[in-house]
Amino acid sequence: MKNYPSFVLFRDDWKSEQLLFTDPVDIICARNEQEFHLAFSRIENARLQGKWLAGYISYEAGFLFDKSLRHLIQAEQDVPLLCFGVFKAPTSPNHVLSRPYQSQKIFLHNPKISWNFKTYQKKFEKFYQNLCSGNCYQGNLTFPIIAQWYGDPLKAFWSLIERQPVRYGSLISLQGPIILSRSPELFFDINNKGYIETRPMKGTMSRGKNILEDQKIVSAFKKDCKNLSENRMIVDLLRNDLSRISITGTVKTPSLFEIEQYTTIHQMVSSVCGQLVHTLQIKDIFAALFPCGSITGVPKIKSMQILQKIEKKPRGIYCGAIGFISPTSIMRFSVAIRTISLFPNNKAVFNVGGAITYDSNAESEYEECLLKSKFAI
Repeated sequence: MKNYPSFVLFRDDWKSEQLLFTDPVDIICARNEQEFHLAFSRIENARLQGKWLAGYISYEAGFLFDKSLRHLIQAEQDVPLLCFGVFKAPTSPNHVLSRPYQSQKIFLHNPKISWNFKTYQKKFEKFYQNLCSGNCYQGNLTFPIIAQWYGDPLKAFWSLIERQPVRYGSLISLQGPIILSRSPELFFDINNKGYIETRPMKGTMSRGKNILEDQKIVSAFKKDCKNLSENRMIVDLLRNDLSRISITGTVKTPSLFEIEQYTTIHQMVSSVCGQLVHTLQIKDIFAALFPCGSITGVPKIKSMQILQKIEKKPRGIYCGAIGFISPTSIMRFSVAIRTISLFPNNKAVFNVGGAITYDSNAESEYEECLLKSKFAI
């Protein structure tokens, strides 16, 4: 956005911790296939030169990691395929951008849901036919909500913190739209010894009106066959993805079907870990894992093909990844759900979606999508 500073802010609301990057020495941005592959070389070189990188990769970038998907990429993208700032080091936590801003309660105006229930039902039935035909076993069907935004993105960021605290919040002002993310989901975390953890989030139920209702909902959630099946399929998918870049025998599942509570919903989360092969470059990691299986489907490539034909429009940053890379190869990326793109013309776009399996029905899935939109509207 014109006259807005270039920075990347990450915040863990649960710990009240921030990580801020300001004054980039370079911005690596890619809008087509040629620029995309060159961008990864530039990212790797910057890391080797002792620089930090922070930014995002859009969902459609995943088409460029597999030959069978490359034809799906559209010539015109509203959001860059990839955008990272290059920084000398994190900025002091005392910087003005790290301090709580006065919140802006009314931020998004006139939200319009792109698919009414009738439209969603038709799209749902198309995907469900693919399930019944055995073309796939699960898929994350999504649609956009479009609104107008006004005011200061920083104030909006802090107002959404008050609305629903999450662990992987971020605000990105580089090139393209400003990205405001309230993601609760970790894509992957890599420590300086090459140990990688993913925490797929699959399975949703609404919060109760009181503690007793919540306890009953959580008890039912842990026994719900549909949600357990959704989560287990994605865990298996991520185990497979991780095994492509991990030392043989190191991929483990430390936890299954944990329930995390948020302001409006309960989410089911599992954990998959491994020890990375030592010779990997950054691009190798994303080629194996991106996009996250929790927002694509099973099998991943076939689900992505089917979903693109049904959804039609690019997801943009939604269902991509947001995070940072350190000079010592520490990396942390979230799955870009609950994420809003703020364009200079005051258009705001964010998607909502949910997993469809054989046990799904259109009405409850549509209601789940609307429930997820409450983080912003």
